[in-house]
Amino acid sequence: MAAGVRPAVGLRSLAVLSRRLCPGEVLIALGHQHRPSSSASATPHRRHPGISALGALRLPEALRQAAQLRLDANPINCLEENARDLTNFLWSRQRAVEDVELRARARGLAKKFQEDTECDEIDQDSRELQAGEEERQERLRHQVLAELRRTIPRWKAVSYDARLSHVYLAARLDGGYAAVTRVLHEIKKRVPEFEPSTLLDFGSGTGTVAWAGRRAWGASLREIVCVDTSPPMHQLAGFLMRGGSDVETEHSRGVYFRHFLPVSPKVKFDLVVSAYSLSELPTCADRCRVLETLWRKTQGFLVLIENGTRDGHQILMEARNLVLTADGEPFGHVFAPCSHDLACPKLAGSVPQPCNFSQAYHPLPFSWNPGVKRELFSYLVLRRGARMEGGDWPRVIRPVLCRPRHVHTHLCCPDGTLQHLVLTSRKSGRDRYRWARNCSWGDRLPTPSSEVTAADGSQVASGVSGTEP
Repeated sequence: MAAGVRPAVGLRSLAVLSRRLCPGEVLIALGHQHRPSSSASATPHRRHPGISALGALRLPEALRQAAQLRLDANPINCLEENARDLTNFLWSRQRAVEDVELRARARGLAKKFQEDTECDEIDQDSRELQAGEEERQERLRHQVLAELRRTIPRWKAVSYDARLSHVYLAARLDGGYAAVTRVLHEIKKRVPEFEPSTLLDFGSGTGTVAWAGRRAWGASLREIVCVDTSPPMHQLAGFLMRGGSDVETEHSRGVYFRHFLPVSPKVKFDLVVSAYSLSELPTCADRCRVLETLWRKTQGFLVLIENGTRDGHQILMEARNLVLTADGEPFGHVFAPCSHDLACPKLAGSVPQPCNFSQAYHPLPFSWNPGVKRELFSYLVLRRGARMEGGDWPRVIRPVLCRPRHVHTHLCCPDGTLQHLVLTSRKSGRDRYRWARNCSWGDRLPTPSSEVTAADGSQVASGVSGTEP
């Protein structure tokens, strides 16, 4: 290197030097323009307002102690196997096939078997072709019934007696509490002015909705009505609410138990929650009747939670369509997880997939439980009134993939479409890029997508507003 000649300043050094000397000004280097970021915002990127995911949840200490006391006082042989069997049964149970669908399947099978029989008769001798029509129809009917029994699962109701209620306590208390807490936390964070004073819990059994509601809104919940048809579940929920004692505590104050929904149409609740209860009803007609009653009694929000399976998601979609098309006009709108009232885009593909989410939690301290488990659930939050203008932020529907200098996000957008977006700090802006890196499965991405780069490098737009409505 010649004497007196200084080395050229690199682009990175030039950028750092310019930010130190002229903070907030536009830097132009080799024809490329860098926009000033809004990193000086009061809210850190890791705490942006679209985050609704929680860390690994723990049961309230009073609830955990009461549950442990109840199980110790009522020991059950092979509790681990029974809890695992009940969990697997509830997770794998499918909806009962309706009569219309059953008859349609029977007609299709009869047509298929009849065509196969006609093809086989070509090679048969004349004696076999002389069989009576009635015998052929009877044989066809037996074939159809045998195929239906083999392929269609039978829906079976669960009767929770004293023993099974304790098995349910060991199997589902912690996971149900985690899912309900996650959903109610999102409502509280997005609508901080909403402070319900009355809550209706339909069918949660162990009172997890009451505990999650008190965790979110505390003493503002003055009245909680728990509805369940099983007397042993009522006794169990009351024992847990009292913390294992025989006297009223601060947790059980204002909590009432009923076997049926309130009859009077004038009785309404600010918040109505049905957690893992609609799948306990045998037919679609029964679910529709219950949903109509729950929606009539909803004054603010109606929360529905089911297993994160195809059948659980389909039950929620039935409820969604029922509420939005009641009497030909919508009386409310979808608050979460959708940012629109259109058809679910995850069901529009060639292979329908459920829209589900995951929440980590610390299970009850049994020897067979791991330190942290995850609850996979689907949920639907309906709100009274019309949707506010301006749209909403897109929802992250898959785990975010963070890669060097770029991040992959799968979003459900307000226009009812699914987008796979790749965000970079250079093309999407530093704030939007950092927001995406700090998002988790189930969060909302607070960024306009008009300048977001798609997976193929093209520019896509989903009509997302850059401000919270």
